[in-house]
Amino acid sequence: MDNKQYAVLGLGIFGSTVATTLANHGYEVIVIDKDPICVQRIADEVTKAIVGDVTDIEELQAAGIGDSDVAIVAIGTHLEEAVLATMNLKELGIPYVIAKAKNKQFMKILEKVGANRVIRAEKEMGIKVAKSLLRKSIVDLVELDDDYSLIEIKAPQSWVGKNFVMLNVRRAYGMNVIGLKHGQDGQLSLDVVPEYQIQDGDYFLVIGKTKELEKFDYMTK
Repeated sequence: MDNKQYAVLGLGIFGSTVATTLANHGYEVIVIDKDPICVQRIADEVTKAIVGDVTDIEELQAAGIGDSDVAIVAIGTHLEEAVLATMNLKELGIPYVIAKAKNKQFMKILEKVGANRVIRAEKEMGIKVAKSLLRKSIVDLVELDDDYSLIEIKAPQSWVGKNFVMLNVRRAYGMNVIGLKHGQDGQLSLDVVPEYQIQDGDYFLVIGKTKELEKFDYMTK
């Protein structure tokens, strides 16, 4: 795992969920919110929890947020605060800023003031749920960045009895297999050899370009 440091500005449901999920995966997470109750609620789960004003660049700097690699502005309903927070983060030199917006107009404004990525959390979650219902082979998908994803797939019937040399999955599907489980609840093994003969009920952890992985799901239906 890398040693990236994350900052989350705003501790509503979205911000709190992002912060605790990152912290639970072992990353350093600094959070800041003006509501002491929200800060206290999450304080034991993150690296540092600060009661402060996200629109005040001096407070952000004093909290150590300027040292973060990625910052998430989780203030979707208050445009002025979100804009000032985003501008402050970019002025502090944070390489990658993600901002939450409640509508398309907010998205355009946040992009103009420097956000590297703007999301509409409710819309994106709805799309993700719908896509998960439409998938056949892909069990779970985690977007690593704009281009690449890490996914768990169930071995298609057309793979059973074959090995990765025969299937040539890297060329055929643009994916790299990095893990194996016998059954969905089986123990994950990272020791996957090309000559392994695939069994019915096997699950694989693979990484690749998101568009190619989605093609794989379509091609294996």
